[in-house]
Amino acid sequence: MEEPPLREEEEEEEEDEAGPEGALGKSPLQLTAEDVYDISYVMGRELMALGSDPRVTQLQFKIVRVLEMLETLVNEGNLTVEELRMERDNLRKEVEGLRREGSAAGPEVNLGPDKMVVDLTDPNRPRFTLQELRDVLQERNKLKSQLLVVQEELQCYKSGLIPPREGPGGRREKEALFPRGSNANSNKEEKTIIRKLTSN
Repeated sequence: MEEPPLREEEEEEEEDEAGPEGALGKSPLQLTAEDVYDISYVMGRELMALGSDPRVTQLQFKIVRVLEMLETLVNEGNLTVEELRMERDNLRKEVEGLRREGSAAGPEVNLGPDKMVVDLTDPNRPRFTLQELRDVLQERNKLKSQLLVVQEELQCYKSGLIPPREGPGGRREKEALFPRGSNANSNKEEKTIIRKLTSN
């Protein structure tokens, strides 16, 4: 039972045995502020061994500045990591709470891949099927083309290129402009489709 604590102590001793030089062997993403201090100690010791040459002194100031920047980056990185861990923990708690609420509310509905849940109170929800929309668009395009033909014909009447036709009662023949017959039934069907769609 006492073996696991001994192993932990051995690991700590190995880290201590590596000493300040061990910080140089770490991954940059694993560095802590203490590691930066250890690196600073190692660099300072080696610079002291070089002597007091003015070039060494200038280099020492530059190295100190770089180490200060490294310390700042390491501290910011550690803060960011800690913030992300806290956010992750908060999100886990929130998800667990939502799962508990969902299981308490009732069984989950398992929808197939071609199914969709629609909120009936949502004003932007889909109200028509794709086929209904296709029918309405086809009808609109047909009516638009008929409107263009009638507008062209009206333009021709206004410019005098086509003389107005008059029927036996002195009225213009509407049938010449709008042929009747089988189209009357289709117009009624189109009106009923539009009424059916707009009544929803």
